[in-house]
Amino acid sequence: MAGIRSPLHPLSRLLLVGVLLLGVLVGGSPAALAITAPELRGQRAVQDLQPDMHGRNLRQQEFLKASLDGFDFSEADLRGAVFNGSSLRQANLQAANLEDVVAFASRFDDSNLEGAVLRNGMLMQSRFRGSRIDGADFTDAVLDLPEQKALCARASGTNPLTGVSTRESLACRP
Repeated sequence: MAGIRSPLHPLSRLLLVGVLLLGVLVGGSPAALAITAPELRGQRAVQDLQPDMHGRNLRQQEFLKASLDGFDFSEADLRGAVFNGSSLRQANLQAANLEDVVAFASRFDDSNLEGAVLRNGMLMQSRFRGSRIDGADFTDAVLDLPEQKALCARASGTNPLTGVSTRESLACRP
């Protein structure tokens, strides 16, 4: 097509053609590309971060590499929230609903998780050093084994909402 210029750099066009050809050769149809533009990433990020988030509806919000040290998330609805690479040191998460949360490589050191619900949470590479977990419910949460053992060493109480003991929810051994 003479006169029409592609907005793609020549190397980008070559890469795109290669990916599409590979998709056709392997699967018989063009490959679906899952590339997220920087302007689309973080659309669910909380815009008005403030230290007092007590009781707020923060469902499915993103906190990516966020510094939330000392923030008050007590009784907040954080179901499905994402805390990747975030710091929540000394945060108050007492009685917060963190069901289905994703917290990869986040720090919860010295935080208050008493009575929190973390069911089905994906908590890989997250740390909970010194956090208070009395009555927290970790049922079906995915934790690194050393972290799970460290939590079991201080697990006590029963979650007031779910009725599940913290030790039981962490699958602690007697």
